[in-house]
Amino acid sequence: MGKKELPVWDLLAKQLIFEQIGSLRGLDILDFGSGDGATANHFARENHVIAVEPSQEMLKDRFADFPYTQRVGSEETLKLFPDESMDWILCHNVLEYVEPERRVPILSEFSRILRPRGTLSVVKHNRAGRVMQMVVLLNKFSHAQQLLQGGDGNAAQFGTIRYYETQDLLKWCPGLKIGKVFGPRTFWDLQQNQEIQRDAHWQEQMLTVEREVSERAEYQGVAFFHHILLQKQ
Repeated sequence: MGKKELPVWDLLAKQLIFEQIGSLRGLDILDFGSGDGATANHFARENHVIAVEPSQEMLKDRFADFPYTQRVGSEETLKLFPDESMDWILCHNVLEYVEPERRVPILSEFSRILRPRGTLSVVKHNRAGRVMQMVVLLNKFSHAQQLLQGGDGNAAQFGTIRYYETQDLLKWCPGLKIGKVFGPRTFWDLQQNQEIQRDAHWQEQMLTVEREVSERAEYQGVAFFHHILLQKQ
């Protein structure tokens, strides 16, 4: 995926999400909120990818093994894209960090930019999974209670996590319909043995289980993330 190394949990999460997206070839792809470029770089191997990221800091050491276009900007940059110019738009762990009033304009631009039957891939934090993390892993019971009462979360690197539900995406952009929902990252963070997490055999076994439970509703409820594939109608 690149010369620099990702943490095991991040590497496995991306591998699973990439599998859920599938093998894409010869397509026009927009990665909005591209961060360190790991996702853009992955899909740039066989596609034409444009990545948009507002943080110059995130771009200092970005993944760029394969050629893709990197732009610095946010929703204002979306207005520069022609109508129906993208086959896929990737928006992973982005919308929960923007102010609620900015979400509808962003989703509207996505719908405008997507080609007919194009796909939007959204990865979002799951509140119930965050409660599990606070209680089981971090012993932050007061924050868990705050989340249970509908409060916001917080990420050290990106700030306030403003949770939203999958169905909210349809309210913000009626032109999209949900194709499939996954629940990645359900179990592996519960294993706190750092040594075993680096074992390739353990990783493959964990991925095998994660692949299966990510498609089961009863496990999606407590997954750390939700991955939603939406199609333009």
